[in-house]
Amino acid sequence: MKSTNQQGGVDNTRTKILLSSLSAMVAESTTFPIDLIKTRLQLHGESLSSSRPTGAFRIGLDIIREQGAFGLYKGLSPAILRHMFYTPIRIVGYEHLRSIISADNGSPSIIGKAVVGGISGSMAQVIASPADLVKVRMQADSKMMSRGFKPRYSGPFDAFNKIVQAEGFQGLWKGVFPNIQRAFLVNMGELACYDQAKQFVIKSRIAEDNVYAHTLASTMSGLAATSLSCPADVVKTRMMNQAAKKEGKVLYSSSYDCLVKTVKVEGIRALWKGFFPTWARLGPWQFVFWVSYEKFRKFAGLSSF
Repeated sequence: MKSTNQQGGVDNTRTKILLSSLSAMVAESTTFPIDLIKTRLQLHGESLSSSRPTGAFRIGLDIIREQGAFGLYKGLSPAILRHMFYTPIRIVGYEHLRSIISADNGSPSIIGKAVVGGISGSMAQVIASPADLVKVRMQADSKMMSRGFKPRYSGPFDAFNKIVQAEGFQGLWKGVFPNIQRAFLVNMGELACYDQAKQFVIKSRIAEDNVYAHTLASTMSGLAATSLSCPADVVKTRMMNQAAKKEGKVLYSSSYDCLVKTVKVEGIRALWKGFFPTWARLGPWQFVFWVSYEKFRKFAGLSSF
């Protein structure tokens, strides 16, 4: 009986990994253009006080005018690759850690959920960081092309190869520390808030465990995750886009240096550059992901998240 239960647990874990990967790929493909615009916004005016202001709508129009509609999907392949590792680890890891800290099958406190969410997100991001780096570099390439420069990479595998050749194998983890900081904050807000919000909506009888409850919970978690993570996201994006060292000179020597220079040159509000595109993406992303994931779990005979 024990071995049967163990086998059932392994099968359930494998199913959750598969379903979370599939749901993440659907959500990423749906909302990727918004992520591209967010990245371009965060790189705009990078430590240049003379840079003219712009907005998300204008950047989106510029991309379409210069590269066509498919330009909005520059860097999609490494983004999909990243979520094949990142999302299953953080989602399944969160559930596993949540069950460990739950006493007598009760629900952990919001603080416990936040800590568990942050830890699971950090572990997932360490593994997925190389794919995230390639995604950011390829998204930034579209900005270089708009200025008449030749793109650095022809594709994700070319990017991996060139990064390793120019910056060493460890170069694939450039910006990993701000990446981990961002992942901790994002998942602390996203997973804990979604879990807590859905529980509140159902217990308050605002809605049953259905699409309506998932929509409300994902909207609230998207706002919380964006508010907490946007400064770390800006620093992460700029650190990851930073090219290999040339003559020993780089724009930012560390995450802290990037933070200080960004605030000094562009003001404190620059740390929330791309806030609305980020929120506009996280909301739909989470809606598509959670609705898909919850439906897939129900179809597979698994309990709700």
